[in-house]
Amino acid sequence: MSYEPPTPPVNLPTEIVDALNEATSEHLRDAASYAEALAEHKEREARLEEEAEDADVEERPDDLPEDVPAKATITIKEINDNRYYYWQWREGDSVTSKYKGPVNPDE
Repeated sequence: MSYEPPTPPVNLPTEIVDALNEATSEHLRDAASYAEALAEHKEREARLEEEAEDADVEERPDDLPEDVPAKATITIKEINDNRYYYWQWREGDSVTSKYKGPVNPDE
């Protein structure tokens, strides 16, 4: 065991390094345990999200256009007393729509 303090990883933010340097050995052990559990949790969440995205692609409806994501849903909009189907999905903070066709194809 060296008598010199360890060198922190280069990519660790300075504020985290400073907080760790000020912590007691007990708090450091608690932080290490928490950090390990949190890393496992985040890796699991990322893996589940990736699996869900893969499942969405596999369940793509036959009538879904190529430029519409699999997570899109169909909504009905009424314009001038006429009703139309639209594909609709969220992109970040906005909702995107794409025309599908009239609710009554005879229109």
